[in-house]
Amino acid sequence: MVLAVAALFVILSFFMNVAVFRLALLFGGITLVFLTIALWLRGWIGRVWGQRLDTTIRQLMKHDADNVFLTDAGGRISYANQVATARFGECVGASLGHVFAEMLANPDPVLRRLSARVREGGASKEDIVTRQGHFRLSASAIGEERLLWRLDDLRELNGVAIQAPDLTPLPAIHAEPSGTITRLNPAARALLGRRPKTLSEIFDDGSVRSGQTYAVETAEGRKQVLIAELDGQDGARDIYMLPSAQNNDAPRQIEAGWDAIEDLPVPLLKIASDGLVLASNREARQLLHLESTQDRRMGDMLDGLGRPINDWLREASEGRGGQASQFLRGRGDNQDTFVQVTLNLAGGTRDPHLIAVLNDVTELKTLEAQFVQSQKMQAIGQLAGGVAHDFNNLLTAISGHCDLLLLRHDDGDQNYGDLIQIHQNANRAASLVGQLLAFSRKQNLQPEVIDLRDTLSDLTHLLNRLVGEKVTLSLYHDPALAQIKADKRQLEQVFMNLVVNARDAMDGAGDIKVVTENLTLKTQMIKDRAEVPPGEYVVVKVIDEGHGISPEKLQKIFEPFWTTKRPGEGTGLGLSTAYGIVKQTGGFIFAESELGKGTQFSLLFPSHRAPVAEMAPVVAPDAKIMNINGDGVVLLVEDEAPVRAFASRALRLRGYTVLEADCAEAALELLNDEALKVDIFVTDVIMPGMDGPTWVRQALKDRPDTRVVFVSGYAEDAFGDDQTQIPNSVFLPKPFSLNALTQTVHGQLH
Repeated sequence: MVLAVAALFVILSFFMNVAVFRLALLFGGITLVFLTIALWLRGWIGRVWGQRLDTTIRQLMKHDADNVFLTDAGGRISYANQVATARFGECVGASLGHVFAEMLANPDPVLRRLSARVREGGASKEDIVTRQGHFRLSASAIGEERLLWRLDDLRELNGVAIQAPDLTPLPAIHAEPSGTITRLNPAARALLGRRPKTLSEIFDDGSVRSGQTYAVETAEGRKQVLIAELDGQDGARDIYMLPSAQNNDAPRQIEAGWDAIEDLPVPLLKIASDGLVLASNREARQLLHLESTQDRRMGDMLDGLGRPINDWLREASEGRGGQASQFLRGRGDNQDTFVQVTLNLAGGTRDPHLIAVLNDVTELKTLEAQFVQSQKMQAIGQLAGGVAHDFNNLLTAISGHCDLLLLRHDDGDQNYGDLIQIHQNANRAASLVGQLLAFSRKQNLQPEVIDLRDTLSDLTHLLNRLVGEKVTLSLYHDPALAQIKADKRQLEQVFMNLVVNARDAMDGAGDIKVVTENLTLKTQMIKDRAEVPPGEYVVVKVIDEGHGISPEKLQKIFEPFWTTKRPGEGTGLGLSTAYGIVKQTGGFIFAESELGKGTQFSLLFPSHRAPVAEMAPVVAPDAKIMNINGDGVVLLVEDEAPVRAFASRALRLRGYTVLEADCAEAALELLNDEALKVDIFVTDVIMPGMDGPTWVRQALKDRPDTRVVFVSGYAEDAFGDDQTQIPNSVFLPKPFSLNALTQTVHGQLH
């Protein structure tokens, strides 16, 4: 631009008639040319100087014993020396805050504070005491746009290991799990006036708890101290002794020592009785993910007490709350953080306040939540399975006696339609019970090796009809998708449930995507409190553009009978059924959602590459009552009288001789008659007293050729491998129809 203006001046000078103007324009143009050249040279020299300086810095710091980083003004790393790369990994291009997050819970405030000081004075440094030890971070300006950062590890000086307790002016003790004291810092030696060897020499019973007040014999007599404890490696711990409010000089000591408390690697808060946070140390702010606690209240940061936190604080301020610890949860974006809070009265009558000792229990509470959720789902599953078993017995009796009535009524009978209605609704109830069994993972599965691309393609026509004309259903498949081993019919039920839910979430209009892909996990994946082991998986994602699910509701969506739909629009069993089927298949199901953007369900199934034999097709029994006659003696063992009554009548109608027993013991007593000929046992699996497989094995010792039909309202795997160990046995699930019972018995005997 400047050159263009200079050229214009020179050209105009040749067209001007007045000599003075010509000379002025010519002189101005030449001046601008020289100015442009000077500016270019200055920039070129600056770049060359900067490059040489950068090269010099890299050469000087390459073999430096400390961690050295070169960043721009925004903290983006352009160089890290060998020591820094060995400790933090390859970090060029990353932000310094992201790299230091490994060492500090919230490094950004520290970096901003140092950067501001560098802009004012050219250099700055700050000591940082964390649970990992003592570090010194310094920053220096390199030119106008770059900063040189140095991280010094001060845990070892002159070959002697320096621990965090040694660096604080507060009395601190390092003790082993046995209670043996291995180190006292100078402040602790001055307070105690001696060198005790065990904790029992300081504390009466040798046991101490963080947040509690203890009487300690000091060089100046007996004093109360507040304990702040930090767990170390291999069960060792650092114990800090803070002045208690019960000492006359405690307020002065606490205020004078708050600078030391700032660097104490134990989270501490100073709280007014109305909940206002008066002060906090660095460790507390990092634990709560806060840059500052100024003008904040306890209720703004933590909740989960079950009552107003201010009530608890007021009781503690009045001495009525004792020193009982409370487990609280972070608020807002900090909801995944759990802390144990112990309150202690401080300040005396002049400045009454509370000192809160915090302990990070996030990992403990997360494990507890996982266990509680697992126990909850297991308990609900057991309840659902038990309810399903009882309902299956009732439905067997209802549908069975309905079959018996249909034998005596033809299409022209005025009662025929009513009987058909009873029969159809009994089948609908059986389907609902099947969903309960699916959730409890106690249903009968018929696994086979399937290709999900074929399964979804076959299902597309039905799914398109389900979603309607205003919803677009798109399938995206991995061309090299692996196979899985699962029950095809049950998986189709899962996909239909998920697609219908996606349709409802979008109010009947939008796009639904179904994506399949392969996934290889080289390490364990932890997600939504589930642990997915390493291996090869096939992933199915169902993605919608609906209104989304809030985080508090997302945790409950797999619970049976829990639904976000209005009354009458759903049973609340769709997702719980999908959960049960996927888990029983050996897979995992996860849900991710964002309000206003949509929801994604991800299903992970172990890939199956080993060839297996094709399964024989399952032939569904004809719904029409079939007239199959047979002969033989049937020993029917069933503890439910209505089921036993139906089954015995059905078998007798088909020509069988039926012997009845209401328990296993009665059946064995009948079989004591050696002259009694029995061709087949039809027995319930779960009964009071001796169960089905147990009495059958005992009976087969004397009658090894007898055929067996097991019936149960539970799934076939309810009795483990017992059936496979019993020869000539088959399983018939409840509720069964007259046809299914007579066909199964006929098939076993013929």
